Amino acid sequence: MFRVDAGKTGRYCDGLTRRSFLQLGVAGMASVGLGDVLRAKAASQVGKDTAVILIWLDGGPSHMDLYDMKPEAPVEYRGYWKPIRTNVPGIDISELFPKQAKVAHHFSIVRSLYHDSGDHYTGGHIMLTGRAGRVSAGKVDSEYPSIGSIVAKLRGRNRPGMPAYVALPFAKSIGIRPGYFGAEYLGSAYNPFEVSANPSQPEVDAHNPTFRVPNLHMPAGVTLQRLEDRKKLSATFDTLRRDVDVKGTFASMDQFQREAFELATGPAARKAFDLSTEDPRLRDRYGRDSWGQLTLLARRLAEAGSTFVTVHLGGWDHHLGLKSGMVGFLPLLDAALASLFADLNERGLLERILVVVCGEFGRTPKMNNDVHGNSNPGRDHWGNAMFCLLGGGGVKGGRIVGSTDRLGAAPKEGAVTPPDIHATIYHILGIDPATPFRDHTGRPIAAADKTKPIVELL
Repeated sequence: MFRVDAGKTGRYCDGLTRRSFLQLGVAGMASVGLGDVLRAKAASQVGKDTAVILIWLDGGPSHMDLYDMKPEAPVEYRGYWKPIRTNVPGIDISELFPKQAKVAHHFSIVRSLYHDSGDHYTGGHIMLTGRAGRVSAGKVDSEYPSIGSIVAKLRGRNRPGMPAYVALPFAKSIGIRPGYFGAEYLGSAYNPFEVSANPSQPEVDAHNPTFRVPNLHMPAGVTLQRLEDRKKLSATFDTLRRDVDVKGTFASMDQFQREAFELATGPAARKAFDLSTEDPRLRDRYGRDSWGQLTLLARRLAEAGSTFVTVHLGGWDHHLGLKSGMVGFLPLLDAALASLFADLNERGLLERILVVVCGEFGRTPKMNNDVHGNSNPGRDHWGNAMFCLLGGGGVKGGRIVGSTDRLGAAPKEGAVTPPDIHATIYHILGIDPATPFRDHTGRPIAAADKTKPIVELL
């Protein structure tokens, strides 16, 4: 095993440090899965340069207050804000989204998404892995790999020197890290690369940037020559072991080693992560807050060659304080998303990079003031109706998929499930969802359950 020291991190109950993808392993690569995986990876990379940016609204955003407003519903349902028209006839969104309203032709909204669970852990697991499993508040451990991990394994990175799967600023779902963003039985090598830093802090000067990604810099006492020597030594041992390796496992390890070495010693990743080189006016457009700067950084990474990038925007669990919460969050989200779509379009990247925006569930259509007897109402958990926004990557823009009933309680037309969202992402990335992997028991499991992409978007 070849390791590049990426600093100390906490350990999990299995005794393994999972933070850095630079610690290389081959878990999940053995037996029948290896040949199938390598063939699927080779097939998926033919003619594909697409990437995904997943904006994860952790905590569960209210569909009724963002993208599926019900102005004709009773006041306790429709909430505080009115819908506004966008530049696409027939598509209205929250009045707190004036910037997105100007670029609505670049994205589409699924209004009929559902999975019927109001449990944070069940909802997060099914949205990020495509399967509910037996996960709940009583059993929070993940059972299946995240879609990002599957993409990292089957597609890999789009360009040398970049991590295939990145989490900004970290991989966290419902307070668990890496939670349902993790690789599970695919092996820790396919966990996301975590930045764990805030890119919105102003630079001291050009030579002393405040935002620094620790995993991209060699620790004290480690030189390029030392890494070269360790790489050569590792390669020597691998050559000896490869003589008795009939399944090609060590050939796969070689690839992991090359990618880790290139990241630690090459300029590509450091250049992509260096926000100080970006036009200050563009940084202003995204917003000089962590949400805006993380979203801009996601664009830079996807453009540079990462294949799957997640942006964690947390704090959406508004059981109380819905009004103050939305007033605080929605303008930030509006600036970040509107700027992202406009930026991708201006750079000619919109057809290559798919943007997905969602959380683990929606919120109750009826505000809870009457239930809790408070004067600071919110909305509770609701998995029976929710939204997902998709744009770019070849997805048709300016579309509404499905609808909910007059109170926003359940799908009325064109119901969509989380596996349908995953199938759409796999289609954009050129990945066969039937590709099998072996779980911890040795049982072969397809990358995704049998389903189909959302045809209205393709």
